[in-house]
Amino acid sequence: MSDFSPGQRWISDGEAELGLGTVLNCDARSVTILFSESQETRTYNTRQAPLTRVAFGAGDRITAADGWQMTVDASRERQGLIIYQGTDANGEPCELPETKLADAMRFDQARDRVLTGQVDRNDWFDLRFRTLHHYQRTEKHPALGFAGPRIDLIPHQLYIADEVARRHAPRVLLADEVGLGKTIEAGLILHRLLLTGRAERALILVPDSLTHQWLVELLRRFALDVTLLDESQSSALEEGMGEGNPFDSGQLILASQDWLFANPARQRQALAARFDLLIVDEAHHLDWSEEASGPGYQCVESLAADIDALLLLTATPEQMGVASHFARLRLLDPERYHDLERFREEERHYAEVAAAIDALDSVAESDDAKARVEVVIDDHESRALLAVLANPEAGAEQQDSARARLREALLDRHGTGRVMFRNSRRHVGGFPERRLHTATLALPSAYRRVLRRLARDEDYLDELLIETGLDHPDVLIYPDAMYRALESDPLNAEDWWHIDPRVSWLLERLSDDGEDGFAGEKVLVIAHHRETAEGLAEALRVLGGYHAPVFHEDLSLLERDRAAAAFADEEDGCQVLVCSEIGSEGRNFQFCRHLVMFDMPQHPDQLEQRIGRLDRIGQRHAIELHVPLFEDSPGARLMRWYDEGMDAFSAPHGVGSELFETFGDTLADALLDDEALDDIIGDTRAMFTAKLAERDAGRNRLLELNACRPERAERIIEAVRELDDDRALPRYVDRALDIFGVDSKDLGSGLMHLKPGPQMLDGLPGLAKGEDGFTATYRRDLALARDDVQQLSWEHPLLREMMGRIVDGTMGNTALALLGHAAIPGGRLMAELVFRTHCPAPGHLHLNRFLPPTAVRVLLDESGANLTDKISFTGLGKNLQKVNKALARDLIKNHHDKLRGLLTQGESEAERELPTIVEAAETRMREQLGGELARLRALAEHNPAVRDAELDALAAERAALSEAIEATRLRLDAVRVIITVDAEG
Repeated sequence: MSDFSPGQRWISDGEAELGLGTVLNCDARSVTILFSESQETRTYNTRQAPLTRVAFGAGDRITAADGWQMTVDASRERQGLIIYQGTDANGEPCELPETKLADAMRFDQARDRVLTGQVDRNDWFDLRFRTLHHYQRTEKHPALGFAGPRIDLIPHQLYIADEVARRHAPRVLLADEVGLGKTIEAGLILHRLLLTGRAERALILVPDSLTHQWLVELLRRFALDVTLLDESQSSALEEGMGEGNPFDSGQLILASQDWLFANPARQRQALAARFDLLIVDEAHHLDWSEEASGPGYQCVESLAADIDALLLLTATPEQMGVASHFARLRLLDPERYHDLERFREEERHYAEVAAAIDALDSVAESDDAKARVEVVIDDHESRALLAVLANPEAGAEQQDSARARLREALLDRHGTGRVMFRNSRRHVGGFPERRLHTATLALPSAYRRVLRRLARDEDYLDELLIETGLDHPDVLIYPDAMYRALESDPLNAEDWWHIDPRVSWLLERLSDDGEDGFAGEKVLVIAHHRETAEGLAEALRVLGGYHAPVFHEDLSLLERDRAAAAFADEEDGCQVLVCSEIGSEGRNFQFCRHLVMFDMPQHPDQLEQRIGRLDRIGQRHAIELHVPLFEDSPGARLMRWYDEGMDAFSAPHGVGSELFETFGDTLADALLDDEALDDIIGDTRAMFTAKLAERDAGRNRLLELNACRPERAERIIEAVRELDDDRALPRYVDRALDIFGVDSKDLGSGLMHLKPGPQMLDGLPGLAKGEDGFTATYRRDLALARDDVQQLSWEHPLLREMMGRIVDGTMGNTALALLGHAAIPGGRLMAELVFRTHCPAPGHLHLNRFLPPTAVRVLLDESGANLTDKISFTGLGKNLQKVNKALARDLIKNHHDKLRGLLTQGESEAERELPTIVEAAETRMREQLGGELARLRALAEHNPAVRDAELDALAAERAALSEAIEATRLRLDAVRVIITVDAEG
């Protein structure tokens, strides 16, 4: 006689996603089920139907077809159908026949699934429990967001990223010198904010020439997929979306500044897209004055007013002087930086603070040192610390602690250190030597003829400027440009590169394998003008047979990338890359050590940017700087000013902009006059020396001290290394890859190759079916040495995806196993229950740093005895035997009532653990945020860079976190039913 009756509710064991089914009709041989929610009908053989009857028990909450809910107290059966009895949401008694259950009811919770006989594999259950454990551990780890990126562990970069990313809506200027890793710092901050939930959407604006470099860096180093927007892409998206906003097409949008700044309509769309974070590279290009501002500045100002978090990047924050620097700070906090003159006055005060910090080491021995500190402190706590430091009877350990705390207070409370981070090479250290090589060449007659006439005729310069259309002093510094501009002169019939001895000098060096030659080595050549670069590349091809790609501003992005890639290729790449001045911004060529400056740039910052393409972190060789000069020429005189006036070729000094602002005009007039040049060089050198002393004593000194605090940086590095060396990671990865169907092959030397297996689950990052997969390693050094090798970490997208599917889904949340043990009689029931903390809170609160999803395991036998502390998860798992699903469903049916009782008792057992978990999380939160809030409030009394909005947000965050933690509840996450069997069986 059939167990099926029309109207009964069943679910498919093999297709649980079909939802709740209803028996339409049945006979002795078949049964037809309608799954209304998925609009599917199935017919099964009654003897082998993979179906489970849905029957709810006391305590279960069920939903009626018309939406109301009831809590089941009891049930009765009539004519083969179940009628549930219980109470509705108002506590009123009610009944609900199973025929009127909601078709949309899902059985994805562990309790529902196990009671309806839906069980997964035991290894899935095992992986789920371990995933919860590792997820809890890594989510609150201090290195979260920093362990995954493929970067060297460089202290100042990690310190800045940690300091900025922990703030609410950070707004800072990243102003490290060229080559110190501002892009990496911005990427680390972005990565951390995304992983912690503090940001979900970011807009990244960079110069057009750097868009693809940023795209590649974010993908290769940080595994971040970015949508690159330009006009054609935006138009295509609008066409596909039908009047949609192209800035809504991705979470991370990368766009060219040139494009967006020139397009007000696109700017309005960017504003409407509601980003959490704005990143602007090369921010010194944003024009501003007290009278007016350029379109780029206006665009960023508008976006920055609407977007909470802002990162501005520039290696030359004062390239256009103090006003230009003030303009950047004004974008970060217009209320704090609203008066330029007041800002100038504050700058003058920083020397006293820097002197006080330097004096801390000698306070105990010198009254003068103590006086220098007393001048800049005005609070009780700092005076108490100074008293300890000056007390000769205080112990060394006590004095060291007081000195460290007072130093931190002085750095925190003075200057722009909270909004600006600037590291210099001399502060960071470890950079290669720079070696200058000059070659003096004879002027060709075509160049010499013009210069001689200029020397004889003062009015000829004005005529030349009109005739050539060049600016002063370009017409003097770049003779090849002047030659090209005078093409109507019958004496200028040949291409300039045929008559310019710098070309033959370069050709000789390229083939010379001697001490001064470049044979077999990469050479980067930079010239000021695009036309010079193009002509030089042509000359190298025609006269020397060299293929030299050209990199200049008129190339498309793809063409620039091809040129850079051809130069970077070690085996088949070209020896020479020729760049116009644009090649000295953004692109990094630290694999090369020879830089040829075919001519001199006019601005010291441009000179430093040129050298900075090679002189970067990661450069392992001395930088060889080669400069061909024409004897007694304006270019040679400009070279003298750089070398003798400011020592510009030995190291970056950061004062070139101020020197150029002071002497630029008179220098231009002295490029034909050696005597006047000598005077300018002398004056420049004097100002250079004074500025260095002022910098060492003033704001820059404070910024350097504040931009990396070594002890804290080292703690971050240790935390990252702890995750790098985590022995649990490879074990977990092996289990997860096996379960998700990914094939792994050991290649030796710390490398493995991952590729899709025949049964791989869909949608795993980097493992599209039909493709070859990727090579990976757990070692950071191997991943850094090879671009084709990915570093596996807890933050790798593949790991995040697998863990996310488990934590957020149903995979492994039920299982059934047999336990054979000599000390346990057969036929008994045990339930292994895993509960998980549930605390819904907005992502921006980053609750997981204090209370990530936390597993509570409860192991009960059928008598209700709690065996959790006696039998470990691992110990139990070693003795379990798997069961096929058909037998598992039968066993659950046979123990249905006992299992319900254990589930109910397990909740009570787990609830006893909850207060301890909540109290520990609340304590961690209050210690961290309470201490930070107290520190910021104290800072706000001395340093106006601490915004009221930041204080208010932190206080609100603490209150919201406290409320969320207090509301934490436990919910059943996974159930494993265990049936004991005789040890022999």
